[in-house]
Amino acid sequence: MSERDFEGVMVATVTPFTESGEVDEEGVLRIIEFLERSGVDALVPCGTTGESATLSHEEHKRVVELYVENSKIPVIAGTGSNSTAEAIDLTKHAKEVGATAAMLVTPYYNKPTQRGLIKHFSTIAREVEGFPLILYNIPSRTGVNMSPETIAELAKIENIIGVKDSTGDMKHISAVFELTENLDFRIYSGDDHLTLPILALGGSGVISVAANIVPKKMVELYRSFKEGNLKKAREIHYELLPLFNALFVETNPIPVKKAVELIGLASSRMRLPMCEMSEENERILRDVMKELGLI
Repeated sequence: MSERDFEGVMVATVTPFTESGEVDEEGVLRIIEFLERSGVDALVPCGTTGESATLSHEEHKRVVELYVENSKIPVIAGTGSNSTAEAIDLTKHAKEVGATAAMLVTPYYNKPTQRGLIKHFSTIAREVEGFPLILYNIPSRTGVNMSPETIAELAKIENIIGVKDSTGDMKHISAVFELTENLDFRIYSGDDHLTLPILALGGSGVISVAANIVPKKMVELYRSFKEGNLKKAREIHYELLPLFNALFVETNPIPVKKAVELIGLASSRMRLPMCEMSEENERILRDVMKELGLI
């Protein structure tokens, strides 16, 4: 895999915490080892699933360093911020310590215009020339949607190589494919349940939450599709669909951190304002995981 050709199953990893509330570095190492053994294609720390919003900049940088130092597969560091200057700092750090690429979420809370989004991402791209960047569009969390036209404009920038799409809107996603079809640009599913449909449109893979728990199955789904075995890919999609749904019965990453704990990898501790699951929703998650033979 070259520095531009990220394809397959990339895992949006959780950040485990100790009882005292610090980053659990041993837990991070267990997660890296588990996922690498499972055959995933890349690791994506410090995104939404990695609770980047409540990590200090020092912690954020340390987590990226842990991944780079201990991973044998590509590391795509989450480096987005609602401050362009802060995003530049985090992205420069990721480049300097040896991450393979960075993923940048659209600025949250500020609600920039489409023009502002173009200025934001193009400014970062210039500051880390030659370092691959993946846009991350998740309007449900940020309050702003990057239009297909904005994405297509940014796709013309040499080191902006793709987008993680978490809009959940296939009409929007189809428009992005159409507008970027003649560019060297990749589209990744940001929603596990849309992995198969996005692959069918020509997607390059998934940046997955579920792969924290079922990495081998997600890899099997992807590879089955790429090998032309649509029947097998569909079977796995429907087999995992209850898990995809259960991992979002509460705000991500609350359920997936509980699932990570249930399979014995790391604690489910959250940082406020995120908190533990309700008993009812935890029961839903446990039942699905038992049905799949995960616990």
